[in-house]
Order: sequence, then structure tokens, then C-alpha cells
Amino acid sequence: MTQGSSRLAAVPPSFDAKALVEKQRARFETRATLPLAWRREQLQVLERAARKYEAEILAALQSDLSKSPEEAYLTEVGSIYGELKDALKNVKAWMAPRKGAAPLAIQPARVLQYSDPLGVTLIISPWNYPYQLAIAPLIGALAAGCTAVLKPSELSPATSAVLSRMLREAFPEDVVAVVEGGAEVSRALLDERWDLIFFTGGPQVGRVVAEAAAKHLTPTVLELGGKSPCIIDKSADLEVTARRIAWGKYLNAGQTCIAPDYVLIPPELKGRFTELVQKAVTDFYGANTRESRDYGRIISSRHFERVSKLAQDGTVAFGGERDADSRFFAPTVITDAPLSSPLMQEEIFGPLLPVVDCPSIDEAIRFVRARPKPLALYTFSKDAAVNERVLTETSSGGAVANDVCVHFAAKGLSFGGVGESGTGGYHGQASFDAFSHRKGVVKRPFLLDMKLRYPPYTGKLGLFKRFL
Repeated sequence: MTQGSSRLAAVPPSFDAKALVEKQRARFETRATLPLAWRREQLQVLERAARKYEAEILAALQSDLSKSPEEAYLTEVGSIYGELKDALKNVKAWMAPRKGAAPLAIQPARVLQYSDPLGVTLIISPWNYPYQLAIAPLIGALAAGCTAVLKPSELSPATSAVLSRMLREAFPEDVVAVVEGGAEVSRALLDERWDLIFFTGGPQVGRVVAEAAAKHLTPTVLELGGKSPCIIDKSADLEVTARRIAWGKYLNAGQTCIAPDYVLIPPELKGRFTELVQKAVTDFYGANTRESRDYGRIISSRHFERVSKLAQDGTVAFGGERDADSRFFAPTVITDAPLSSPLMQEEIFGPLLPVVDCPSIDEAIRFVRARPKPLALYTFSKDAAVNERVLTETSSGGAVANDVCVHFAAKGLSFGGVGESGTGGYHGQASFDAFSHRKGVVKRPFLLDMKLRYPPYTGKLGLFKRFL
């Protein structure tokens, strides 16, 4: 989901992870978080806080990532309002026991599934969408009746500071707490026993989180990343395809977990596709991308150097301009990159788009299946059967036909990875479910206590075969 950080920071002198967990656990054990009224109240408090701090949030995102207010609202602030509205409208229905069916052998009975809050939870959020990816899981935690400790990324310090002020003003520490700091703070938090850890980041740090959670048998939701492919069929509308891929790739300067990571395309279409991507970039950002208020910057000097090294692989078809002081890196398309190169092996997380010759859909499917399962997959064809075949024969966290990234905003879909791209999912009811334990319950009366199930069993095999 994001590239990890090796930056270390001292644990704040006043920070006591164990005491914080114990404080939240004491609140949770009062059972005060269970009622619908409490959950709705917390969601309303969060919405009021979000609206009060909206201007500060937009300014912080501008400071951290050079996001324009419009892009920040489109991709972060607005989506949080949508999540809050959905949770407030539906939390009562989400809480209601879900009905199952009782087999004949245990009737009469009512079969139900209860949703119990997991308890005291830890949310570790990333720097690339530092507001949206912190608050969206928190909505799920509060709707489910959990308490939460939020650890924002130290690589987006302005947003982290706003989140800290906003949430500390809105909530008591035993309901929602914010802990700022670097890797040492994260390690201290991960040493404690949680009822759920929700982590958004890269696979490397995801493994560290999973290992720490395993010591306490703590469940995890891991929103990671990977190399999300675009498969282009010969029949695709190339102009629309190029424009949509360019939008998804260069949004937030490529620092998006579900951004197109590379393109598989028939060789005869490669040149025209590259021209159309370049045209789209000019349409979006003007002749000089550096001067566009709508184009972001790389988050840090370390990540700028990492992207610069990746750009050394293959041939730059267009773009490649950069400035280390401002961390500007132009939208770039690269061709002829060796498949063994870091550019084609690592998640790019920057504005580089490798274009790979791939003569057929058969080869494209084989190419994707031979690699770790991506967080997202995009297929482009006018032939619905081709798109359906790609969707059926590949595995990815999510997928879109004839567009990119838009599944993140779709209502009713769980968003998450598979394999190395993550485990678990969230958004809407899936967020509520992620922070809940779904407990199976059977309710029976004392009447009709059938003796069939009790020993002795001699002579009952025929009846078991009939009724079970």
C-alpha cells in the first residue's frame, strides 16, 4: 500500500503503550461501547470534528504531498464524509443479528449470527493518503463498538499533527487515542496485546506487523500493495484507455496503492498508446507539469532517490524530468525495461509507468499469474468476453474493466488484498465486519427434546442418514 520507512524516532517521554492499552481496555470492559446510541454518538462526534478541521486537513495535505484542495477533497476528505454518512445510516442494521437456517435435526431452533466488537484496536496508517486511510478504519472501529489507538505516519507530519489535534479534542483517550512518532513508537505499540491490528502499508512492514500480532494470536487486517497490472486488448478504445490510465497513474504523483503499476499491450499499439498518455498528461497538467497546481510531489527525499533509481531501468519514452530540492518528478513512461529489473520487480509507488510488449491476452494472463497477486487489476477491451476471461482467470484484491482505481469508491464492495497484497477488507459494512467477531448462536426451546440424538445409537444409523 505504501513504501515503508526506515526512519527512527525516539519514543516520546510521556508515552506508555501498556498504560494506554490498559486504559482503553478498562473502558471497553465497562460495556459502555455496546449500545447503538453510543456508536452513533461517536460517529457524529467524528463527523463534526472532520468538518471543523476540514480547512486544516486540506492545508496539511497540501503541505505534505502538494495536493490541491480539489484533489484532496476528491480522494480523501469527501470519501470520509461518504463513509460516515453510510455508517450512521446503516449501523443499526449492521448490528442486528443475521439469520441462518436450522437443519431438521436441531429444530425447533433459531439460528443467528451476532456481531460482537473485538475490543481494543490499533490502527497504523500510511503517508500517501494520510487522512483518508486513517479515518476510514476508525469509522469501522467506532461503528463496531471498539476503542482505537491511531498511529499516523511520521512521513506526513502536517497531517499527523492535525489528526492528533482533531481527535484529541473530539474523544477521550480511553475511546480514541492518537500516538505520533516513528518506527520506535510503532514497535512499542506492536509489543502490546490488541484485539485487532489494522495496518496499511507495504508488504515488508506488513510481515513485521503480522509477526508481532502472531505472538498474541491477534487478528489483523493488512492493506498492502503490489504491482497492479493493466491489460490492454487490441479492441480497446486506446484514447479513452490512455486517458484513464494516465489519471490513475499520476494521481498523487503515482503514490497510490492501486495505481496502475505497469501496462501489458500488443507491440503494435505501444507507440500510439505512449503518445496518447503523453497527450493526456499535457491535457491534465499543461505543457509544464512542474507549474501545475494539480500535480503532487514525492513525499520525501529518500523516496525521491528511490524513484530516481527505478527510472534508470529501460528507455524513457517521455517525461523523466525531476528536481530533488522540490521533490518534483514528472509523469514518465518507460519502455523496454528488463523484466528482472527493480522497476519490474518492486512496487513503483511513483510516477513511472513501464509499458511491456505482450502480443496476446493468453500471454498477459500467464504474465500476471506468474507473479504475486496484486492489490488491483485493470483490463481494457471492447469485447466483454475478453474482460470476463481476464477477471475469471486472474486473482487480485480488486479489479476494474475499462477503467482504473474507481472500485475504491464503489459502495457495497469490500476493499482489500489477497496473498502478498493483503488480508481482510473494509469500506461500508465490511469495515464494521472487520472490527467485529461474528458469533454463531443457536436458540432452542425446552419443548420437543427429541431422543434421536441421545445414546444408545444402535439401530439409528438409517435415521441419521435420513435426517442429517
